[in-house]
Amino acid sequence: MENQEYSVGLDIGTTKIVAIVGRRNAHGKIEVLGVGKAKSLGVHKGIVNNISQTINSIKAAISEAQLSAGVPIHKVTVGIAGKHIRSLQHSDYIMREHPDKFITEDDIDALKDQVKKLVMLPGEEIIHVLPQEYKVDSEGEIQEPVGMHGKRLEANFHVVVGQMGSIRNIARCVREAGLEMEALTLEPLASSEAVLTKEEKEAGVAIVDIGGGTTDIAIFKDNIIRHTCVIPYGGGIITEDIKEGCSIIEKHADQLKVKFGSAVPELEKDSTFVTIPGLHGRPDKEISLKTLAQIINARVEEILEMVNTELKAYGAFEQKKKLIAGIVLTGGGSNLKHLRQLANYTTGFDSRIGFANEYIANDKNQYLKGPEYATSIGLLMESLKIRDRKPVSQLEETIEIDEKPVAAVSPEAAREEAELAAKLPVMEEETETKQQKKVRLTFGQSLMEKVKKFFEEVE
Repeated sequence: MENQEYSVGLDIGTTKIVAIVGRRNAHGKIEVLGVGKAKSLGVHKGIVNNISQTINSIKAAISEAQLSAGVPIHKVTVGIAGKHIRSLQHSDYIMREHPDKFITEDDIDALKDQVKKLVMLPGEEIIHVLPQEYKVDSEGEIQEPVGMHGKRLEANFHVVVGQMGSIRNIARCVREAGLEMEALTLEPLASSEAVLTKEEKEAGVAIVDIGGGTTDIAIFKDNIIRHTCVIPYGGGIITEDIKEGCSIIEKHADQLKVKFGSAVPELEKDSTFVTIPGLHGRPDKEISLKTLAQIINARVEEILEMVNTELKAYGAFEQKKKLIAGIVLTGGGSNLKHLRQLANYTTGFDSRIGFANEYIANDKNQYLKGPEYATSIGLLMESLKIRDRKPVSQLEETIEIDEKPVAAVSPEAAREEAELAAKLPVMEEETETKQQKKVRLTFGQSLMEKVKKFFEEVE
């Protein structure tokens, strides 16, 4: 199987690293070929703080994914999060040289490139430039300007920014694990691809991805990304609270949270206890489930209040910006019992748990059903999108080159075409196909050079 036939999403999380290999089937759904998972060592609150441990964890996850998929892995689409992530709104425009010609993807890319030149704070770098709404001359609220005519092309952008050091650390870990980074994607955007519907994005929705080290938020309205942020608290700090509050080791604290934890103490009985084995001959310890729920509730309420603050910052309680579809909770932390009820009460919005297996065709044993796989499946979907877009770009390039055959086609190729054209119409069509393939190969090579140059600059 050739590498072009499949894609890989790599989620470098605080508690685990997951690699998912997949491809798109004939019906447009994702067929998972293999999954690799390893304990994440060297990542704290979404930020790499130990290079060698992170590299070893990535290698372990990739090795397992390769073994289960039966294919070699070379390129990966990687997620990024962490408390260093921030976002801002920006408007910019370009004046087109040839307004008589219709707007193309090149014009949009030129506008995006101009936004990428924005001066950031020292040590920061732009990760995403996400167009929201376009304006062509005096006509506003345009979702798709390609094909339109106009002199001035303007757009509102949602710009995602991160610390240069953190970005380079991720790039280095991926590279030294023997992989090539196909793209770097903000994790809440990846999760939203996996669990949100188009209708929800249209109506207005906030995805709240509760991971091990961070809680990532992305808000959509009118099918446009409106707000993103990363809260530096997740399921890991809840485990830490249980460990300290109950005076037990971290392993037992995590098991308590997963098996018996609840976000609403009022729904737990006073008389229900769970026994924790004592250490090295010490007596067993009994812990009340109500006490456990009270410890969990205090921290979860704090996280949800931070979510509420971000919703208010966007303006989600205003009539025009109201989130009709409410909140979608996902990530490993969303497995916590009664979390949905507490989120409804704290935020005032209806919420649901977002499962990531809706787009998976062959998840018969429901292995990937858990919301903890939302980000990794979203990264796989993003990688597949990148590969789906490439043929379109190549076709556009072929059309443009065909208008200037002298620059694109060698004399030998031209003679070959002329000789074959004299034979049969069918053969003429075949020659054109061969010629297009040559042009596409040339464009693909130039694209790879651009990608390599970008990551050299990142290093």
